[in-house]
Amino acid sequence: MSAAFRKAAKARQRPHRERSQPAARTKLGLLEKKKDYRLRAHDYHKKQNALRALQKKALDKNPDEFYFKMIRAEVKDGVHVTKQPKDEVTPEQVKLMRTQDIKYVEMKRVAEAKKIERLKAELHLLDAAGSGPRRHLFFVDTEREVQEFDIAAHLDTVPELVDRVYNRPTIATLQRETVKGPTDPAHLKKLAQQRKNQYDLLRQRIEREKAMFVISQKIQTRKDLLDKTHKVKVKKETTTGPAIYKFKFHRKQLLQSKPRQCQKSV
Repeated sequence: MSAAFRKAAKARQRPHRERSQPAARTKLGLLEKKKDYRLRAHDYHKKQNALRALQKKALDKNPDEFYFKMIRAEVKDGVHVTKQPKDEVTPEQVKLMRTQDIKYVEMKRVAEAKKIERLKAELHLLDAAGSGPRRHLFFVDTEREVQEFDIAAHLDTVPELVDRVYNRPTIATLQRETVKGPTDPAHLKKLAQQRKNQYDLLRQRIEREKAMFVISQKIQTRKDLLDKTHKVKVKKETTTGPAIYKFKFHRKQLLQSKPRQCQKSV
């Protein structure tokens, strides 16, 4: 019989259908088929093998065996959990650690402050972006002098240098000495970009120094809260400042030593 004939014969066969649950047993649910039995039997034997392995392990166990999981683990609500170890730290040790944190943050803040002062000394903040409008007042006697006032002539410089707030030489200086430094527009533009980058760096360092100052204040506040003195919160903690607490005034009494009494034996 060829394969094509067998295939055609199977196509004409009546499809095999498994018996369904009788109507009288509908309350018991679906009728279990062999594939369902195989899954249930496999699960049952798997659990039995696990139990036998545990029983054998318990029989072969050394009665003197000990490991730390025995005391660091427990069962809660049927779930095996591991106990978290508690840090045995005294209040004095906590205060010391807070002090070390404050010292480290303060050290970094002082380093940033020194870098800021060094950058300010180099840049002088003469043409910093965002600075307020500059005013240079000149006093004259009459209205006519106000109308005829010439800033370049008064400052004794050329009109092209009037808008400068620094490096503004006089006409005599320009006639006596040659111009020093770059005069190429491309080079001047490059120097201006470098100066702008320096100002951006200065602004970032100032913001970092302010953030470190706020962090040190918050750490100091948390350290002060370790004191058992009664306190009331006055202001909540913000991103720019620590919380403010009002502590109850407590006057410490000085212990006075009593004078020693000497007895003279007769």
